[in-house]
Amino acid sequence: MDGVPEPHNGWTFLTNHARVLAAIADNQSARVRDIAARCRLTERAVQKIIADLEQAGYLSHIRQGRGNTYQIDPAKILRHPTEAGQGLTVASLLSLLIHDEAHRATLSSDPTHASG
Repeated sequence: MDGVPEPHNGWTFLTNHARVLAAIADNQSARVRDIAARCRLTERAVQKIIADLEQAGYLSHIRQGRGNTYQIDPAKILRHPTEAGQGLTVASLLSLLIHDEAHRATLSSDPTHASG
């Protein structure tokens, strides 16, 4: 994906912070460029989100050569008071997102589930 991604109008269920965190969970050595393309965000937006996540302790990175390897703190409690009050963690959020990705991959590879 070249240039600035198409903007999305309207609301969504996941925040851009959740999308970036899920992309990093999928590939901990992903480049900002690749995360931006996957999440349909600008590179600058992804850099800001990564800085937010690091500042809040959800994410850290180690410089390796010209790239970074990210480390997610799976035990970190989610920020919203509703989830925090229930003790929901980053690991619980990511497990839902990963389960959904696996389910969609299974459906798309199953010829009995036609899309459209």
